[in-house]
Amino acid sequence: MMAHDLELDQQMARSYRKNLKADCSQCFGLCCTALNLIASSDFAINKPAGQPCPNLTETFTCQIHSKLRDKGFKGCTVFDCLGAGQIVSQTTFNGRSWRENPDIAKQMFKVFPIMEQLLEMMAFISEALTCELTPSLRRELTDKLCDLEKFTMLEAEALEKLDLILCRMPVSELLVKTSLHVRSAYARILVKEKNKTTMDDLRGVDWAGKKMRGKDLRTADLRGAWLIAADLRNADLRFADLIGADLRDAQLHGADLSTSLFLTQMQINSAHGDAKTKLPGHVQQPAHWNSK
Repeated sequence: MMAHDLELDQQMARSYRKNLKADCSQCFGLCCTALNLIASSDFAINKPAGQPCPNLTETFTCQIHSKLRDKGFKGCTVFDCLGAGQIVSQTTFNGRSWRENPDIAKQMFKVFPIMEQLLEMMAFISEALTCELTPSLRRELTDKLCDLEKFTMLEAEALEKLDLILCRMPVSELLVKTSLHVRSAYARILVKEKNKTTMDDLRGVDWAGKKMRGKDLRTADLRGAWLIAADLRNADLRFADLIGADLRDAQLHGADLSTSLFLTQMQINSAHGDAKTKLPGHVQQPAHWNSK
């Protein structure tokens, strides 16, 4: 592949990843109906799956949208369906709402979280395709992205029958391969720095509430790490693998996550940071962060 073709492919992958985002105006309030809510610090009420939130209006908008955090619905400001809501609403069910067609409600609510998981896998793979990869790994990722995209176009009955565990297994393997390849390449640069160790295996580490301010975590494997309320201010997390890491209430002020691997909007929405926090291009600074 020519160099300019590779650059074009990476640009397309970045655009693809960035466009995987919710458009609530095209959704029938599925996150407000299909999901189960448990009264906690994230949600002010208990709400069973399939029952509309009392704050959902007849036009599928939230009547307390601008005050969700003040009203005890912090979890709503964290959630990101990546666009599953509008796809299920407008494509899978052809623009038919569950209110006007109550006979489809149960199936629509069941399909929504399935679509969300498919899009999550697509988001990770499209992000992987923005990296410098071997031709064979790039082909594998591209083929898998095409397969997943075909799944999103299935009819509701077929979506219900999907085995998501079988879908996730090859995706997980590809993401591990991508992570190792990308982090290894950057690690070879870092080993030239005096006293710098790289590729730290910190999978599943429990750093909840730990003071890690300014820590150099470049190329670390932090998959599934417990970073709840951890002080990661000014930490360097470039090329760290953060897939599945729990960043709830983590302090990310001034931290560099600009090239962190597999960082999601939901992870960042659940954390705290500021205008000095560096984020990947597909992740936006949450509205609740202090921008000063």
